[in-house]
Amino acid sequence: MSSSLKKFYIIAWAFGLIFYFLDYVIRSAPAVMIPQLVNNFNTTELKLISMVGTYYYTYSTCSLIAGIALDKFGGKKSLFVGTLILGFGCLLFLISSQVAGISGRLLQGAGCAFAFPGCVYLASKGFSSKSLATAIGFTQCIGMLGGTAGQFVVGPWVEKGVNIDTFWLWSGIATIVTAFGLFFVIPSENKSQDSEKPKTKHIGYLEPYKIVFKNPQSWLCGIISGLLFAPTTIFAMTWAVAFFQKDKQFVFHEAAITSAMVAFGWVFGCPLLGFITDKIGRRKPVLVGGAVIMIASLLQLIYLPDLYPAKISMFILGLGSGAAMIPYSIIKEANPDYVKGSSTGAINFITFGVTTLLSPIFSRWFGKSLDISAGNLHFQESILFWISGIVLAILVSLMLKETGSKAQNQVITS
Repeated sequence: MSSSLKKFYIIAWAFGLIFYFLDYVIRSAPAVMIPQLVNNFNTTELKLISMVGTYYYTYSTCSLIAGIALDKFGGKKSLFVGTLILGFGCLLFLISSQVAGISGRLLQGAGCAFAFPGCVYLASKGFSSKSLATAIGFTQCIGMLGGTAGQFVVGPWVEKGVNIDTFWLWSGIATIVTAFGLFFVIPSENKSQDSEKPKTKHIGYLEPYKIVFKNPQSWLCGIISGLLFAPTTIFAMTWAVAFFQKDKQFVFHEAAITSAMVAFGWVFGCPLLGFITDKIGRRKPVLVGGAVIMIASLLQLIYLPDLYPAKISMFILGLGSGAAMIPYSIIKEANPDYVKGSSTGAINFITFGVTTLLSPIFSRWFGKSLDISAGNLHFQESILFWISGIVLAILVSLMLKETGSKAQNQVITS
């Protein structure tokens, strides 16, 4: 690929970050407007949180579709369609109906499934392998800026009386405008002139996934990432506000700010850990180190809560959980280059498949009992649930093969 075309892909990647920013705003915003959404959809708080959680059903499954689409049709068409779906999903939240609410959240998950794989796909075409982890980390940094905005900014708006319909209307409009922007910015791909055409000419739609899923390293990457993602996606972005209010007696504003600090930690943690792993040429030490930081922050939160404020604890949790992005680099390095889109789609599917499995378990064990047995003990037990998952992620990571640049150079020279 020519250097000039690579520059165009970097520009397209930068524009794709807008889509990913909106993805996280829309993903995290419901956590700070639960009472308003309960009234809007005429339901209970528990049912509303379950409704919000349906996002991950379509997000995980449509990640596979996104991977196939990116490999077969390229970034232009795939990201255009994904962004449009997200926009329509936002607009459905304007209808005061539980059916519309569930349908809207499912469409939001389906559309957002194209955001991160699309950005990684564009980045992999614009950046060299030596800087790919940094680019992926920066991508997630922008996403978590959106997650921060979805709570830090939207929370105070809602608290001041801004109508949630206004938020969902403008979110839908902004997303649809972004869809057309992506369509015009992303370079057209001439598949007939693709340098990898001889490898992909006779490959069917599902063949890339056969390649990716037959590789045990792909499954390990997805499981590790899922276990590290879950404390942020399920706890911080869905349940944390309610837990801090009822278990720790925080007022709503304080609870919203505290939970949002996880996303703020990601803003720094993702690019920082990505840069470190590129710099040292090793993936696994940084991956394990980030997981250890997560465990330490959660242990402090439940056993030494007076050491420093919960906001700092949650920020450190987010900082360490930036390690969840490192398996996204590993899976691309552990699989052939011509399945770039599918490898990212596969790890998204496994990652959020883990989230989809853990969400109802956490809800049943701890969410449903929040009104009955709220208190410090309830809070501690819920946090220990996430710590056990992070410990499991560390154990699974021991089975990963090192794919960093130093390991690759050793293979070449040996």
